Amino acid sequence: MAASRDNNWMNQRRAGVLLHPTSLPGSGRRGVLGRQAYHFVDWMAAAGLNVWQTLPLGPTHGDGSPYQCLSAYAGSPRMISLDLLYEQGYVNGPRPVDGEDDVEGQLLSIFEYWRTNHSQDEDAHFQNFCAHNAHWLPDYALFMALKRHHHSRSWGDWPKPLRDRESNALAEARHRFAHTIEYIAFEQFVFFKQWQALKRYANEKGILLYGDIPIFVAYDSADVWANRKRFLLDDNGQPIVVAGVPPDYFSATGQRWGNPLYHWETLEGEGFEWWLQRIRTQLDMVDILRIDHFRGFEAYWEIDAHCATAVDGRWVKAPGEALFKALRKKLGKLPLVAEDLGVITPEVDKLREKFGLPGMKILQFAFGDNHRNPYLPHHHRYDFVVYTGTHDNDTTVGWFDSLDQGKRDHVLEYLGRPGEAMPWPMIRAAMESVAVMAIVPMQDFLGLNSQHRMNSPGTTQGNWGWRFQWDMIPADLAARIRQLTDLYGRSL
Repeated sequence: MAASRDNNWMNQRRAGVLLHPTSLPGSGRRGVLGRQAYHFVDWMAAAGLNVWQTLPLGPTHGDGSPYQCLSAYAGSPRMISLDLLYEQGYVNGPRPVDGEDDVEGQLLSIFEYWRTNHSQDEDAHFQNFCAHNAHWLPDYALFMALKRHHHSRSWGDWPKPLRDRESNALAEARHRFAHTIEYIAFEQFVFFKQWQALKRYANEKGILLYGDIPIFVAYDSADVWANRKRFLLDDNGQPIVVAGVPPDYFSATGQRWGNPLYHWETLEGEGFEWWLQRIRTQLDMVDILRIDHFRGFEAYWEIDAHCATAVDGRWVKAPGEALFKALRKKLGKLPLVAEDLGVITPEVDKLREKFGLPGMKILQFAFGDNHRNPYLPHHHRYDFVVYTGTHDNDTTVGWFDSLDQGKRDHVLEYLGRPGEAMPWPMIRAAMESVAVMAIVPMQDFLGLNSQHRMNSPGTTQGNWGWRFQWDMIPADLAARIRQLTDLYGRSL
């Protein structure tokens, strides 16, 4: 029941949950793509939820942010279930514990055993995987091998021959680190094998996987190192300008993300091939794809690299229309959702609407203004995805508790003076919206407070680590959600 590469998913109303795989339960330090993930799919099906939205799935830096990954293509090895590998005969030793910090050490031992014990069929699958991903995997594997050799230092600080990708230096490195390069490719082989198995299981139960792709990539990534001409960098490989957003709801000084900006003239001159490959690869993994910071395709906030904050940035036009024309010509009408939050102009709306991309409506943004607020449900349209909140918002309970009494009264008056406690009036408002899809963070389904939020924008500590455990879920929760998905025509 997977969606084809068009917007057929919009032919019916849907409801889903926002939960990153690292937030899944388990005995280890983080959730993985193991049995708990399959159990979660079963729970979703019982609740009448038919969309599972995740955050980006790539390997992260030390801060854990999935929006600043080491690769725009690779999957995070930390999500690999060692327990599933044990069940499948990959492990020669005691049963491992999923989600622990030493996952790479254990994976290396598994790889050494696999190298000398795998079947011819398995070898063929591995070789086919490497060939199918040849547009990114060799550069990523070499990048990660070099990064480990240089004690995790940024590629901009590597010796000049490697920093600048001199052919002799790269050839020598590929030979010297051949074993590590093969191991890193094996990690990716295993990750994608587990992800695709989970996707098939979810699709068979009528559940679509809804992914997330950041518009920008991290500076310290295989993508920038291997594609310097496609980014605005100086002769030493350092960013000239960086990405961010101006002051907004989340921050009075804006957000200086620090991502290098694209050299759009180069990308357009290549027919946007880099973007075509990126979107194509992501849609091999998911059924629906959210494009984070969509407004950056119309105009992006450019900040001089030496500036400490985003305040002194400027808007620069981007060739979004040309890009999406190229995507449609090569890939057809795509199942994309535009994250159109922030400073949205008529030009941004025009770009989104021209290519038939649903936008987003966040209910936490709807109140405290006036009846013209575009996030209020009476302004919703079918071609939107409505959220109680996103990974960047407080939980709905935390948000509501932070309001003064007058604003709380205003929210409750708009919602019809409900008898239900928060967050259920907001969940119900999302479900009854005319928007084609309603997404609720797992924290809201569990009625959790601010201590359980996933991310606080503009901060670097205490984010991306939230998890739930099964004993947090009331026995009747799936039935309660199912009642709403049935009532408002969102269950299959």
